[in-house]
Amino acid sequence: MSVNIQIENISKKYADVMALNNISLSIKSGELFGCIGPDGAGKTSLFRILTSLILPTSGSASIGEFDVVKDYKKIRQNTGYMPGRFSLYLDLTVEENLDFYASIFNTTVKENYELIKDIYVQIEPFKKRRAGDLSGGMKQKLALSCALINSPRLIILDEPTTGVDAVSRMEFWELLKKMQKMGMTIIVSTPYMDEAALCDRVALMQNGNLLAVDTPNNIVNSYKGELFAVKADNMHKLLGELESLGDTSQVFRFGETIHITSTITDDKVYMESVNKQLIDKGYKDISINKVDPVIEDCFLALMDKDVE
Repeated sequence: MSVNIQIENISKKYADVMALNNISLSIKSGELFGCIGPDGAGKTSLFRILTSLILPTSGSASIGEFDVVKDYKKIRQNTGYMPGRFSLYLDLTVEENLDFYASIFNTTVKENYELIKDIYVQIEPFKKRRAGDLSGGMKQKLALSCALINSPRLIILDEPTTGVDAVSRMEFWELLKKMQKMGMTIIVSTPYMDEAALCDRVALMQNGNLLAVDTPNNIVNSYKGELFAVKADNMHKLLGELESLGDTSQVFRFGETIHITSTITDDKVYMESVNKQLIDKGYKDISINKVDPVIEDCFLALMDKDVE
């Protein structure tokens, strides 16, 4: 039921803006693949090319045996797409929206009920409610049900958890895992770095470029240098001070701390050196702890390298 995707040297240019810059990517059949990056990274442009909604400026892409340009009708029959912006009919009820989308693909909700059951049972009690009156989490579940109603081999989800609460986010990812077990290939984009760990593999994207493509664990394990979390009494000024330290390659704000990367192997010597320099500059309540890198650290480091 699932399908593989081949993307070769895809570029997309809007006037003077290069949204995608010579992207090549292979996504395996049955894979849960994540495209991770901030707004403007090129995720939506890539998804719209794969769903045959826009044409690439150059390059090619295929979904299974179908070319996204030449075989666009077949692509649309075999692909479910959930855009980042809620795009169902707000004045139609939950039930009416589902019936409408099913009719587009010459099927019925009854015929494919088992396919959407795990998702639809959570919103079925509200099937007479207008879509515009649903909560953010329920809107996402309705949109996902509509994307699945044609029994697609591939489903593409553009930032499906943006704007929903943490509980709904986790429930949504549990649904994606169930869909994967049903044999679908899933491509999902997200600006949330913590969601990257839930994918089989991820592509880290920035300004239309691929920074890295690998499993979340491999990306984290490839982080170069030793990472430390630093806090002190004047955090705003501290950022600039840490950027001027020797033996330090990366300095980033990270929540309530600042993450810095050491270029030397002796952790104790480095921590004592940083602590002494900060004391000499008048800082108080200094805290320096070694931490393990996460996807966000790797992404920020790769972004910094890309800028260089």
